[in-house]
Amino acid sequence: MDMNRRQFFRVSSAGLVGSSIVALGFSPTAALAEARNFKLARTTETRNTCPYCSVGCGLIMYSLGDKAKNVVSDILHIEGDADHPVNRGTLCPKGAGLLDFVHSPMRLKYPEVREPGATEWKRIGWDEALDRIAKLLKADRDANFQTTNADGKTVNRWTSSGMLCASASSNETGYITHKAFRSTGMLVFDNQARV
Repeated sequence: MDMNRRQFFRVSSAGLVGSSIVALGFSPTAALAEARNFKLARTTETRNTCPYCSVGCGLIMYSLGDKAKNVVSDILHIEGDADHPVNRGTLCPKGAGLLDFVHSPMRLKYPEVREPGATEWKRIGWDEALDRIAKLLKADRDANFQTTNADGKTVNRWTSSGMLCASASSNETGYITHKAFRSTGMLVFDNQARV
């Protein structure tokens, strides 16, 4: 074997360091054989539904936190739910990138309103937002509700407002939402699952 002086010193020093570590009790086979902790071992599993399209794929979200009262856990991993009958553990590229959506600084988490003529959105509370929606819907219904058509037939309809429901709801939730808004006379009603 042809070896120059520099290579000889490298091999000799590597051998000296390795034998010294073994002499001190460190064995690489024992270190490599040690069981490593699974990164999701201390997390909490939460099952959910993907928010993107009308397919409604099942998700498992893993969060880590101390589970104290009023403490928000940090979601650190999202994967497809293998037990879900829709996707059987698979996710499309949008669903696979859901963790970026959850941690995005641009994600809207609270209701906001832009007053007429204003250029900025302002954050409001959930109670104020729901009260505002209810008042605006009632005002629109009172102003535009039709009891009869041009021929004098009773129609009891409200066509100036509409409702678009989310696709990730169950059939039961969709049925109840449909019944609640149809009872107000609203005819313009659709579900994102049909889109």
